[in-house]
Amino acid sequence: MTNKTLNKRRQNSSIVIRPVSDTSKPESSETQIKPEIIIPKRFERNLKPRSSQKRGSSKVVTSSGLYALRLLILGIGLSAIAGTVLTVFDPTVITEFLATKLNLPQLLPSPDSQDPPETEPQSEPSPVASPVGVTLSEKLPSLEKKITDLAAKYPKLQPGSFFVDLDNGAYIDVNGQAPFSAASTIKIPVLVAFFEDVDAGKIYLDEELVMTKDVIGSGSGDMQYQPVGKKYSALETAAKMNIISDNTATNMLIKRLGGKEALNERFKAWGLTQTVINNPLPDLEGTNTTSPRDLAYLLARVNQGEILSLRSRDRLMGIMQKTKTRTLLPQGIEKDAIIAHKTGDIGTVLGDAGIIDMPTGKRYVGAVLVKRPHNDYSARTLIQDISRTVYQHFKWYIPRPKIEPQITNQPSPEASPQASPQASPQPSPQPAPSPSNPPI
Repeated sequence: MTNKTLNKRRQNSSIVIRPVSDTSKPESSETQIKPEIIIPKRFERNLKPRSSQKRGSSKVVTSSGLYALRLLILGIGLSAIAGTVLTVFDPTVITEFLATKLNLPQLLPSPDSQDPPETEPQSEPSPVASPVGVTLSEKLPSLEKKITDLAAKYPKLQPGSFFVDLDNGAYIDVNGQAPFSAASTIKIPVLVAFFEDVDAGKIYLDEELVMTKDVIGSGSGDMQYQPVGKKYSALETAAKMNIISDNTATNMLIKRLGGKEALNERFKAWGLTQTVINNPLPDLEGTNTTSPRDLAYLLARVNQGEILSLRSRDRLMGIMQKTKTRTLLPQGIEKDAIIAHKTGDIGTVLGDAGIIDMPTGKRYVGAVLVKRPHNDYSARTLIQDISRTVYQHFKWYIPRPKIEPQITNQPSPEASPQASPQASPQPSPQPAPSPSNPPI
């Protein structure tokens, strides 16, 4: 390598490392030039001592790492202290404090949660309070007066009416608990009993029922004209009983469901006090009995999802909506309203009971039974007028806020101090609503 080449490389390099000569040996004249290690400029700073480099960024990294380490140690220490505190102190107090701060009082455990929770004392139920259909709330004296005035126009008739708003419990009762001859309205509880047994698996909808001679009933219906031994499905029999009021179908179901005694026991279990089957249909003498209140109560319970499953309830409602005779309650409602009902008609009694679903969404249930001179046509007119009057009242009726009576000597915490200096209460034309009102 020539000197010219070495000089050129030295100009392009910042550092040249030469080998150290061995001083122990004398230099000879033929000493060879050993190769030099030439370091490019771009690697020059890597050979400088670290103390000569900038330490600003290193200090920042070091400080951040120390802070993180200190925070980690502090967190571990606080966790240990918190665990000790939770172990020493009552956990219920800690939980209560946290729940209060988080506004979650429903998550608080009971201080004596190991024992069964005590239930709040409740008032004794009335004899017909269980099972509950619809709890009666506000009686409607103005509507009752209208019904009474309508009945006064027909002195030969003895009507009974019971209607209740299914949404708020407002009701009227004009001789509604009196017993009447049921006529074909007795088919309503028989239909409910049929679907109750369907739910229990005691009878199947497609089960074949044989029409025997002992169940053939005269009067309404066309099954009586079929030959003895003809078979019908249980569902078809139930539908004929209600839609065309077939008396033979009714007697077939009464027999299949265990007879009148078994059904009467079931009616009592449902809370019906006046509903009894004494003879097979058509019962022109009127020995089978019921009341407007019994019919309304039973329909209300079914509508609220009691006694029957929802599937069976819907089937029952579908059948009752197809009732052919629409000369009584349906004549008093609007065209777009839906009614599921059953009529009854013998010489001395005319009646109808059903559930009315108004276009506004309001629902009410009611029944009217009228004792009359034999086949007196005015009973039909009266039932139509009562239906129309009740429908129009519930259509525009706005329930008043329910005020529960105070049964304690202690002042209510919700009472406003400005509410006390009021005028003395005036006598009310109707009793204040009470929670002891029996359900229908």
